Amino acid sequence: MKARDLTILIGIICIVLMLVIPVPVGLMDVLIVLNISAALMILLISMNTQDALQFSIFPSLLLITTLFRLALNVSTTRNILSKAEAGEVVQTFGSWVAGGEIAIGFVVFLILVVVQFIVITKGSERVAEVAARFTLDAMPGKQMSIDADLNAGLINEQQARERRKKIEREADFYGSMDGASKFVKGDAIASIIILIINLLGGFVIGMTVHHFSFQESLSTFSVLTIGDGLVSQIPALLISTATGLIVTRAASEGNLAHDVTSQIFRYPKLLYIVAGTVALLGILTPIGPLATLPLAGLLAFAGYRMHHVQQQRQQEEELLEEEQQIEEVRSPESVISLLQVDPIEFEFGYGLIPLADTQQGGDLLDRIIMIRRQCALELGLVVPVIRIRDNIQLKPNEYVIKIKGSAVARGELLLGHYLAMSPGLDDDSVVGIETTEPAFGLPALWIDEAMKERAELAGYTVVDPPSVVATHLTELIKRHAHELIGRQETKALVDNLKESYPALVEELIPSILAVGDVQKVLSKLLREKISIRDMVTIFETLADHGNYTKDPDILTEYVRQALSRQITQQYTHQGDTLRVITVGPSLEKKIAESVQSTEQGSYLALDPVATQTIYQKLSEQVHKQIQSGQQPIVLASPTIRMYLRQIVERTMQDIPVLSYSELEPSIEVQSIGVVNL
Repeated sequence: MKARDLTILIGIICIVLMLVIPVPVGLMDVLIVLNISAALMILLISMNTQDALQFSIFPSLLLITTLFRLALNVSTTRNILSKAEAGEVVQTFGSWVAGGEIAIGFVVFLILVVVQFIVITKGSERVAEVAARFTLDAMPGKQMSIDADLNAGLINEQQARERRKKIEREADFYGSMDGASKFVKGDAIASIIILIINLLGGFVIGMTVHHFSFQESLSTFSVLTIGDGLVSQIPALLISTATGLIVTRAASEGNLAHDVTSQIFRYPKLLYIVAGTVALLGILTPIGPLATLPLAGLLAFAGYRMHHVQQQRQQEEELLEEEQQIEEVRSPESVISLLQVDPIEFEFGYGLIPLADTQQGGDLLDRIIMIRRQCALELGLVVPVIRIRDNIQLKPNEYVIKIKGSAVARGELLLGHYLAMSPGLDDDSVVGIETTEPAFGLPALWIDEAMKERAELAGYTVVDPPSVVATHLTELIKRHAHELIGRQETKALVDNLKESYPALVEELIPSILAVGDVQKVLSKLLREKISIRDMVTIFETLADHGNYTKDPDILTEYVRQALSRQITQQYTHQGDTLRVITVGPSLEKKIAESVQSTEQGSYLALDPVATQTIYQKLSEQVHKQIQSGQQPIVLASPTIRMYLRQIVERTMQDIPVLSYSELEPSIEVQSIGVVNL
């Protein structure tokens, strides 16, 4: 244990011992002066903090100082009642304030008690309670604001974590202050009780035990009681003031002195009005100009100086801003920054600004947060920050989605309308503007509010424009997820896994595979919409087979087989039969014979005629299954699955190709079509 830690522990133990062990009078003087000094130090620190969290120890410090003050009260009371003395500090305060008149001393003391208990302590307690309540209520909104800034690219992940941590610390601080303020209130009540005990008990003990006369006993114990009360109430008053300053400092940009001077004297012209009012008060009333004109002149001069300083500062800021703009244009960084390409961009015309403007009811930022969460749960991929910006070059109702700077999709929205998609049988009573649903390319109608209820009754799927955008963006992210995971993103996933499974990661990377090799496998899985959330199973499989092959295609097949339960559940529901299009023996033989092996790996070498024949045969079976309302799934043997996938993905990218090894043995498979040459 460090020396300073041991000192604090010993100090708190000594405070507790003061409650039961008599303290010498000479030592009491030192402790009382220490108490006043500590209270003054706390007050000055609270005045000079720019943020309440800079003095986050204040609630605990408040408890310690209150306990110390009560221990001093008990010790001085013991000395007053037993020895009829409490040290030079108590005697000096009692004699100095009373000034020879006991009644004056009592009145001054009672005024201090009233000011502290009713005004400062009561107010500080109420402010701390309200601050704690509003801080806790505002936490969800603040966290959503941080997420919105993160999605908009205004802050990075590190800054977002720091802001969230600050919000949590603020909530903890104000919650602690709410409870700690009760100590100040209890201390004020205890001081009043101790005052009564010292006065009445001392008066009785003085005449019975110390054999003082009535007048001598009254004078002695009154002075000591007043002095004891003052040396206790003055530090308590300072601590209470510090408590009020801490909990009332909100949206501060500097310390108390800076805030007072910068905010009160922000409007110099108002000082002229105050100066004129004070001058007229001395001229037109019996107060006289001698008492008011000097102050009026001082206020007028202060207003002139403040106005002059503000003009100079404004000119300096304008010059500095111009210099910075010129410097930014000249600096090479101004060009280098243009080379940065955002992973995902969402640009829209000025007519769609209400979608992203929260003041106009837009919730696009909140929807993007949910999209990122959904992709993390479904794909195991941390979607990069989606840059949102308006583009005047687009049509008013048009939007463009870009992946790494290239447009991958476009669409148009009609705000104030709803997109209605037919259930299959069109209803002539549902009329609107014909369009195409952007995410899946289905025919749809833009309908107004009056037509919405009729469309819903007719079985149409009706969605609002923000939902159209969110669905389109989600589907594009899933389709291009393999482009969004690079080596840097893979390294972040590896580091996250390493926190829980360090032995697994250290065995695989870099001794067996490099980060780039792992990235290729993850990219191939995402390309076929296989979730990589189960990173433990993926890494275990790569560690088992990485010593035998470095071919990412083969490693991907091993990983897919290890994820058989996940793949089976992805394409079937519980108890359902998996209906598939199977690959016939002739086609399997043709593909297997066309595989060529080289030092760089294996590849499929099919002649164009055979490839075209496979396309036609497979397309026929796919269309049959689509017409029956089912998802087409192609099932092949493990040896040719990846080569068949290479053929299918050129024209039918969304058709899944599975192998027998990727299905659970318990699942029932029904072949509804066979592809043969």
